[in-house]
Parts: sequence; structure tokens; C-alpha cells
Amino acid sequence: KPSGKYVMEDVQDIGGTPGVIKFMIDNNLFDGDQMTVTGRTHKQNLEDMGHKGLAPGQQIIRPLDDPIKATGHLQIMYGNLCPQGGVAKITGKEGETFSGVAKVFDSEPAMLEAVANREIKCGMVVIIRYEGPKGGPGLPEMLTPTSAIMGAGLGDCVALLTDGRFSGGSHGFCIGHITPEAQVGGPIALVRDGDPIRIDARASARTIDLLIEPEEFEKRRAEWKPPPLRANSGTLFKYTRLVATASTGCVTDGDPNEVWEPSYVSPPWLDSPDPPSTKNLTSA
Repeated sequence: KPSGKYVMEDVQDIGGTPGVIKFMIDNNLFDGDQMTVTGRTHKQNLEDMGHKGLAPGQQIIRPLDDPIKATGHLQIMYGNLCPQGGVAKITGKEGETFSGVAKVFDSEPAMLEAVANREIKCGMVVIIRYEGPKGGPGLPEMLTPTSAIMGAGLGDCVALLTDGRFSGGSHGFCIGHITPEAQVGGPIALVRDGDPIRIDARASARTIDLLIEPEEFEKRRAEWKPPPLRANSGTLFKYTRLVATASTGCVTDGDPNEVWEPSYVSPPWLDSPDPPSTKNLTSA
């Protein structure tokens, strides 16, 4: 759930987490010799339990030679909108490409208000920014916005990009962890309403690009000023000063004075007379 027909209780009934771990060890996908909090390795824990693995004949965990699909639903995306990466949660049923115009919000509450006011329409690439490690602060999850989009009947014709993160329950055409984040002047901070954006999650591309001219990009970069931090004292302020980008794990042992310098990277098809075909999810 929410995309499949099984829930965690069903996994528990066929062997639970230990069964999944044994399945992965048996298929050389997991190092069973790693130590655990019990003081014993995964293999030793399974031996102590006398665990035989997943139940014979179970239909929930598919064999490696018969997967549900060839690739997983998590994909790392790059492009001039996320030069340090973004994490896409795309199962494939949403389509693999999306082209639309930006609808920009500088916070999660502002986006939710727009959904309530029916300001978001099919064909839009909804952007929620200043929700990253420094901007949030803390990289808040965006389950509520995706739920709101689905509830408004826009799940099959709207994409959502954010420098925040998504929970496991999010579904739809969602891409989070956009880095560099808006608070440090990443390209997501330079997007304006109406800008054309193209997302290509196919294995041959995996890109997110803002389709504006290099001169316009540089003009916006020169004009951009960081907004005030949402925390200016105490523990959150210290965290905001120290936390690194999401692409390096949001660690807090970096240089607080390090600044990311944006530069424009032209999408490969921007000047091409024969751009790649897409399945555009935009509805009339």
C-alpha cells in the first residue's frame, strides 16, 4: 500500500522482516556478517531464531527472475534544475515523462492553500521550495501536499517538485530532495510561475530541466537574495548553519560558510531541431 494490494501484516504472515533479510542474504543482496544491536550478526540472529525464511509458495515477495518490473521506483535525477541530484518516486504507471509549466510556492502551507482555492490546474509542475535542510529547516516531508493533489483529482496530470522530502505513503509524479536547495540559491530558487519544465525519468535520461535561456538564468541568479532563515536562535539555528545538502546526507560536520555557486547548464535538446518525443501528461 498505497499502490499495491498488500499491507505490512501480510509480509509478517509470510516470515516478516527476518524472512526478507534471509531472502536477501541467500540472493547475495545483503551482507549477513554485519553486526546488529543484539551483539550478533544477521546470520547468527537468523540461526538463533531457527528462521527458515519466507513461507513456501508465498506471492508477496517476488523471485528475482520474475520481478514486478525491471527497475525500482526510486530513481536519482539530474539536470539543470537539480545539478546535485533529486530523488524521484515513480512507479511507471504515472508515465515516465512530464512537460508542463511551473507553479511556484515558497512553503508547504502556501501550496495547500492554493489547492483549496483550486488554483492548481492540470499541466502544472508544482514546486514547493525553501523546505530543504536549511530552508525547512530539517527537510520536512511532503505527504500532505501529495495527498491534497490526489484528493483534488490532479494526480494523473500534475507533477510535484520539492527540495523537501516525501514519505513512503506519497504517490503520483513526485520528485523530492532537489539539490542544491532553494535556501542556498539552488536553481529551484530561480524558477518562476509559467516557466516550462521538462521531466524525463526514462533510464536513458533521468533529467529535470528548466527550459529558459542561459541569459535569463544568469539574470535571475544575479537578482536572487536568500530569504530570512525560519530559525534564528537555539538548536534549529545551529542546525541550519551546519547542515549539509541532502545529496550528502544532511550531515552537520561541514563548513557553515560554504556557498554553492549556481551556473546554467543547457538541456541537450534546448537548441535541437528534433527534440525527443514525450508522453505529456498535460490534460486539456
